[in-house]
Amino acid sequence: MAGVEQIKVEAGEAGMRLDRWFKAHYPGLGFVQLQKLLRSGQVRIDGGRAKADTRVEPGQMVRVPPLEVDKKGEGPLTARTMRNQDDADVLSQMLLYEDDKVFVFNKPAGLAVQGGSGVNRHVDDMLEAWRNKKGEKPRLVHRLDRDTSGVLVVARTRLAAMKLAEAFRGRDAKKTYWALVKGMPKKSEDKISTWLIKEITPDGDRMRVAKHGERGADHAVSYYRVIEHAAQRLTWLEMEPYTGRTHQLRVHAAHIGCPIIGDPKYFEADTNWDFPGGMQNRLHLHARRIRIPHPSGSGVIDVTAPLPPHMRQSWNLLGFDEANGEPEE
Repeated sequence: MAGVEQIKVEAGEAGMRLDRWFKAHYPGLGFVQLQKLLRSGQVRIDGGRAKADTRVEPGQMVRVPPLEVDKKGEGPLTARTMRNQDDADVLSQMLLYEDDKVFVFNKPAGLAVQGGSGVNRHVDDMLEAWRNKKGEKPRLVHRLDRDTSGVLVVARTRLAAMKLAEAFRGRDAKKTYWALVKGMPKKSEDKISTWLIKEITPDGDRMRVAKHGERGADHAVSYYRVIEHAAQRLTWLEMEPYTGRTHQLRVHAAHIGCPIIGDPKYFEADTNWDFPGGMQNRLHLHARRIRIPHPSGSGVIDVTAPLPPHMRQSWNLLGFDEANGEPEE
């Protein structure tokens, strides 16, 4: 780097420790070197001195002096770019928030959360790299589909895992997703309530809408609202699952006649449909935000994840403004 830089903290970096922030932006910068820069005041946040464990907030400016290390590439982490990186480095780049009980990651689309048929690498296995001094491995407390990106909460201790799991079961966790769907729903916001049942097909497990009382069916409830649309051809939806059934949002979007763009299982286009030029044919579903009671019993974890590259590309193409999807509070 030629000289001093002022780097703005992004929304997806809220609550990140400063040393983790540097690890994400400058993978080659050692901890000892960073400590020297902090002690000498060469690294500052909004003009003030900072420590390694200082937590950064969106909009803050981090002063970075000239460094003799390479800066991380501008492209976000994807399943492709992480192939040749070790697990600890990938987890560091995925990290959005951490404290002594919780990690929150921004899972890339294409990375599985748990193992299965045809899965060579997954988050649960990667967490082995972050066992603590007591030998405890961080624990998954919920999951995302392999092709869905976004916020993934992981417990650092057994007790935290129990508390977080209780919050998910008790529906105290509020999960907000962003989706790009075909067409436009008849209502600008609504509740979707169906029964879902799993079927085994040649292409793998698939969920379908079932009749009330059908054996093996589970009740599923989702909420949605329209944020923006492009000539009623494509719509940006905010979706919230009240229940947590497999593929729930994907099935519900298709059920109202607006399947999610790039969904290989539930998108059935008619003969007049052409995939929009300039967009990647990948699932456009992103776990944007999660709010869940902190396992300590005090406060709420509230974390937002930036869009994955393929969805950001589509948003730019359609002229959607991400700020329009942010909560009014």
